[in-house]
Amino acid sequence: MERKFRITVDGRAYMVTVEDLSEGQSRLYPEPGSMSVPSQRPAPAAATPPAAASPPAASDAPRPAPAAGPGDVVATLGGVVAEIAAAIGQTVAAGDTVVVIEAMKMKSHMLAPRAGRVTAVAVAVGQGVEAGQALVTID
Repeated sequence: MERKFRITVDGRAYMVTVEDLSEGQSRLYPEPGSMSVPSQRPAPAAATPPAAASPPAASDAPRPAPAAGPGDVVATLGGVVAEIAAAIGQTVAAGDTVVVIEAMKMKSHMLAPRAGRVTAVAVAVGQGVEAGQALVTID
């Protein structure tokens, strides 16, 4: 089936003829109203209850990140530690970068919320971290 259209490009009008090649079973989109939705049937009940899974071993269970304290700099997103810019004993000012986290090829700087002395670094370069995880402690 051929259809004619007027197309304007950069202020100039063109008459074009377009042939519809999608007729029959190989149509890209179905005709409106031609599709039906299968009825929703409930899943059959299991004949026997599934066996209870054994709890994971202590070494297999993921360990939750320790709770952050008032002087901790925490990760604002999950990612991998790309750089540690502060060392134990170093004095930092509010707003200084203390850790850089890389996530999805973007680097995010974790900043010191206040001035003080770094008393602990809880992560290492290359370590995966989760949002909310304590990275550095500042006293």
